Amino acid sequence: MNEKVFSITPLGKPRMTRADKWKKRPEVLRYRAFCDEVRLNNVSLPESGYHVIFVLPMPPSWSKKKRSLMDGKPHQQKPDKDNLEKALLDAIFGEDSHIWDGRVTKIWGETGKMIIREGEPCELS
Repeated sequence: MNEKVFSITPLGKPRMTRADKWKKRPEVLRYRAFCDEVRLNNVSLPESGYHVIFVLPMPPSWSKKKRSLMDGKPHQQKPDKDNLEKALLDAIFGEDSHIWDGRVTKIWGETGKMIIREGEPCELS
């Protein structure tokens, strides 16, 4: 299985407004910086289908015990997995209308990163 790891902290796509073209809202600036980092690292997705694992960093306020307990466990709060995928696809393609097969997982980790695995496409019949 082909796997690539990128040390980029995942970020969900924020809800954008028309004013965001000239306003400097912090969440939009973070999103644009994320998109720039994805492009600078030449992140790409295999055309044959993919499995993206978003590793979201644990809050620094968590105890060592909680951190060791939650490392690698499912991340079940915001940001939503579809917003994470949307941000990644928009950063890579600008639009994601030609993507037809992909899987997304989000888990807790010590540091934020994205793991992209080449997936097996679904069977069409």
